[in-house]
Amino acid sequence: MHSPTRRRTFLAVLAPAVALALLSGFAGPAGAGHAAVPDGPGTAAAAAWDTDRAAAAYAADPAAVTASGTTGGSPGAAFDGDGGTGWTSDAADGAWIAVDLGASIRVHRAVLDWDDTAFGRRYAVEVSADGTAWRPFYTETAGAAGAVTAHTYPQEVTGRYVRVRGIERAAGAYRLDSFQVFGGEPAPAAAQRANLALNHPVYADRYQHAGNAPSFATDGGWPTDLRGDSTRWASDWHQNRWLAVDLGAASAIQGLDLYWEAAYAVDYEVQISDDNRNWRTVHRPSAQEVGQRRADVKPPGEAAGIHDTITLGSPATGRYVRILGKERRSFYNPAPQTAQFGYSLYEVQVWGTGGSDRAAYPALPGEQGGTYRTTFFDDFTGAGLDRSKWRVVRTGQEMGSVNGEAQAYADSPDNIRTENGVLELEARYCKGCTQAGGGTYDFTSGRIDTYTKHDFTYGKVSARIRVPDGEGFWPAFWLLGSDVDNPDVSWPNSGETDILENIGYPDWTSSGLHGPGYSGGGNIGASQTFPGGGRADQWHDYAVEWTPAAMRFYVDDRLVQETTRNKLESTRGQWVFDHNQYVILNLALGGAYPAGWNKVTEPYWGLPQTSVDKIARGGVQAEIDWVRVEQKR
Repeated sequence: MHSPTRRRTFLAVLAPAVALALLSGFAGPAGAGHAAVPDGPGTAAAAAWDTDRAAAAYAADPAAVTASGTTGGSPGAAFDGDGGTGWTSDAADGAWIAVDLGASIRVHRAVLDWDDTAFGRRYAVEVSADGTAWRPFYTETAGAAGAVTAHTYPQEVTGRYVRVRGIERAAGAYRLDSFQVFGGEPAPAAAQRANLALNHPVYADRYQHAGNAPSFATDGGWPTDLRGDSTRWASDWHQNRWLAVDLGAASAIQGLDLYWEAAYAVDYEVQISDDNRNWRTVHRPSAQEVGQRRADVKPPGEAAGIHDTITLGSPATGRYVRILGKERRSFYNPAPQTAQFGYSLYEVQVWGTGGSDRAAYPALPGEQGGTYRTTFFDDFTGAGLDRSKWRVVRTGQEMGSVNGEAQAYADSPDNIRTENGVLELEARYCKGCTQAGGGTYDFTSGRIDTYTKHDFTYGKVSARIRVPDGEGFWPAFWLLGSDVDNPDVSWPNSGETDILENIGYPDWTSSGLHGPGYSGGGNIGASQTFPGGGRADQWHDYAVEWTPAAMRFYVDDRLVQETTRNKLESTRGQWVFDHNQYVILNLALGGAYPAGWNKVTEPYWGLPQTSVDKIARGGVQAEIDWVRVEQKR
């Protein structure tokens, strides 16, 4: 049995009594009072230990908190559990506050609660092994008042000390009402039966958002009734999804405990691997178990999770353990209709011997080297559209109707043509004239893309564009993940990069990113207003620089949005911009985005009569002078 002080889950925030009250609904080996269970899963000793579930939380000693200086409130006041107190820095941009956690832990997240006015506009949250050499794991460049949660997944953030270092103040000083650090010590190598997965690196093919990252499945906590939104991994709504734990070294795996949320797997496989590539199945529920789970259909509000205790007939040797979903649970939602969500695991325990606490997440990619060179260019000087470079998209053929838009996309010179070195995508109106994809449309328009012609990963993508003036006109220049049509991926897991969108307002355009946890109206976006009275119906250059570490959007060489991978994954969800995308140009009419702003419902959703009249008169078109893709070589 390992010393109980070797495996602790830390909450560097509150006094112990308050912390215990906060976490009393959680179970698992979360505190110094719980050692490894010597008899493993499914035994009487394990069951007795499992019912003693008052998880201990370890508060930082306020005396262990230091700061560069203070003009009000001691540094320890940020950790006293009282939101009415806090630390106020000295009046310097570089002021800092640091906490000694008492031991080296894997940090899962940090939570900062900034004052309403004295917050950090720019700052970094950093980790250190020795309190001297610091490494940032979250960097904020556009900070605001209130609470910020910086999740660490999928970074390797392990250390004894954590600090917030200011870079730029919003007011005369920084004030933190609360500074919290969550994490725990990774399970070390074990000579006796132990949970080898505790606070170890975890991977998954998909997860819903940053608050449901895979790392929560080994953080040592789960609710006793297996209900509610406690820390957990949640996949997206697909059947074949997996979660894998790195035990750090070859291990003799004797069994597992899986604490499922209500969205449990009806059928699944437990797999083992030596190299994280080649997998062998060592357990699958019996046909009887699958039948019982399949029959357990309840409304979501009444459903609870399930605890699977798995004992292998003989130990399986390997370093990696994976749970592969094969069938999702069904719910009444509402009765008599059924629904299926994703998979959701509060906790995965892997019991056995071996392992190592040296398991670590791999380093994330940085910026690319090299020089930009043009890999795709079209200035539309030919007699017609160059179809060796562009695919014409048609409603009912290459795509269906989307977003509640009013138009059908057609392959016609009325909608897509080149004139005088300019590509024109024109909207046309004819009441009930167009049949496409089983629907009847009053409008046609144009959409082209480079799918299978030029798909690429990373680069600078730019175009010179002039858009039409009219409420509800929705021209766009954007990128879409090339795997969007793969049913195991689909949107938004494919990723979408909106370089230019305009919905009829003449003085501004928008840019944005869509992915899991940040799609649709919840995308990561920004709007920009043209300086000096400029208008969208004038010529402008629109661009994105897409790198392994960031997306930077420009209008006329002016930076209008920067989203780093670090900030996206720390606060929103999975970065899905590490594979091929392709270029799209289109002119949509009405639909969700315009309607969300102009509130128009008649005669078409998001498209008022004045704009219909403009289309009927002719000449409503998006114009593109040139398109360029540059990549580093």
